[in-house]
Amino acid sequence: MRLDQFLKLSRIVKRRSQAKELCDLKVVKVNGQVAKPSREVKVGDTIEIDTVSRYVKFTVREIPSGKNVSKKKARELIEIIEDKKKDIREIIDLL
Repeated sequence: MRLDQFLKLSRIVKRRSQAKELCDLKVVKVNGQVAKPSREVKVGDTIEIDTVSRYVKFTVREIPSGKNVSKKKARELIEIIEDKKKDIREIIDLL
């Protein structure tokens, strides 16, 4: 399954276009490498998304077979390793 599609189905991002945009901005890594939106995601892959306001790292536990996933099922697709909202003071310090 494509990375951008997986991010949408697992509800990490709200829209596939938003997932594509994050990949294009090079803030999405799969197994430590910057990933394109078309990259194939497999069970066991570690995905990191590091934006200005949030850092999330998770492992892919399951790839859905369909194009629609229930909210409950979406939570079972991934295992969150780290999910951290960045403090506004940290953001200002970076500037």
